Amino acid sequence: MTSPPPSAPLVLIVDDNARNRKLAGDVLRAAGLRTVEAASGGEGIALAAERLPDVILLDLELPDMQGTDVARELRDGARTARIPVVALSARRFDGDRNRLLAAHFAGNLEKPIDVGEFPAQVRSYFRTADD
Repeated sequence: MTSPPPSAPLVLIVDDNARNRKLAGDVLRAAGLRTVEAASGGEGIALAAERLPDVILLDLELPDMQGTDVARELRDGARTARIPVVALSARRFDGDRNRLLAAHFAGNLEKPIDVGEFPAQVRSYFRTADD
């Protein structure tokens, strides 16, 4: 498999489960996207500020901090405030979209991911040049 070009959108995957990170990364890279991965909230915040990804996929249960706290720090960061943060969780949010939006998330994707749909779902959160 060839690597996506340097101009391809970059997705930051923040999840403490190595298998989940690998699966999401493999699926997105196969679809032509670049990825970078973090296993903790602190690492994710640092990578986001350094690499400025096009979208951040964020697990809600991390070993060092809650995903909602990570999302808040990203939203408060000068460099990361405009990056869409998407909750990636096994937790269901039926009818609870307002709570996610209040917690600084652009939306949510449920685990386990549907490998056929996942790249398009992630792409739907990319900001356009007009945003």
